[in-house]
Amino acid sequence: MITTAQETEGAGVPRLNVGEWIETGFGWVNDNLGALFDLIRTVVSTLTSGLDDLLNTPDALLLAVAFSLLGWLVKDWKLGLLSIVMLVFVISIDQWENAMTTLALVAVAAGIALVIAIPLGIWAARSDRVSGAIRPVMDLMQTMPAFVWLVPVVTLFSIGVTSGVVATIIFALPPGVRFTELGIRGVDPEVVEAGHAFGSTPGQILLRIQLPLALKTIMAGVNQVIMLALSMAVIAGLVGAGGLGGEVMRAIGSLDIGLAFEAGLAVVVLAIYLDRVTSAIGHGGMAVGRMSKLLRRGRPRRSPEPAATKAA
Repeated sequence: MITTAQETEGAGVPRLNVGEWIETGFGWVNDNLGALFDLIRTVVSTLTSGLDDLLNTPDALLLAVAFSLLGWLVKDWKLGLLSIVMLVFVISIDQWENAMTTLALVAVAAGIALVIAIPLGIWAARSDRVSGAIRPVMDLMQTMPAFVWLVPVVTLFSIGVTSGVVATIIFALPPGVRFTELGIRGVDPEVVEAGHAFGSTPGQILLRIQLPLALKTIMAGVNQVIMLALSMAVIAGLVGAGGLGGEVMRAIGSLDIGLAFEAGLAVVVLAIYLDRVTSAIGHGGMAVGRMSKLLRRGRPRRSPEPAATKAA
């Protein structure tokens, strides 16, 4: 039987069955690499559930105080005060457990994304070929609508928290790669040449010159990865990731305006807290000074040397 090619609305332009090709490819991957995806599902779900249990085990108010102390340490008392007020607000609207579940998902997804993104960004900064090869992949990952990533991950990992974590990793990873590459490429070439002149190896130049000088830019990328992970973690509630995303989806299903705003405000609190803390760590300064002062207070003072010893 002779089949005729389908045409699109444009006259003479044949229909490309890209969707069918992609679906066939995912079917092949799922059939042949099922054991690998089962292993990934087990590892990710174990990490996420373990961290979720850890965050939900202590008393909510005690953990809120601990988070507030962290804010004070990395910046100042104003961030500590703002943190305790916001976190107590989350407790008061009965969204603390869901917020900690979302925080666990974000922490696991952002951590895995950064483990992949930072080495990849370093590699791209050191090789123009690698940079040119991964740029279109990063563009695809970053510009593809977030909901689209939920379909393939559910195909590979089924409904559950693993699908939410993997979709979050895909969506949040590109800024980590881009900012790391940008930061290392932005290091003054003369400083790098000085390192070569003193006989430093490429590894020493990377660890002692390029990474320290690019740290602020890399931390800006870390901040963006965490923010994108948080936004995607809410969307991941559609595939059973739970947490605040699950509450938002439940509110949409029942048209519960109150629940939707309570879960949404809890997301806002998490976003503000994570943004302020990571930004403060990235800028360093006050955090380093405060911690060093605390450490110096605990050290015994050196006794002055005798005058005779100095004269000798």
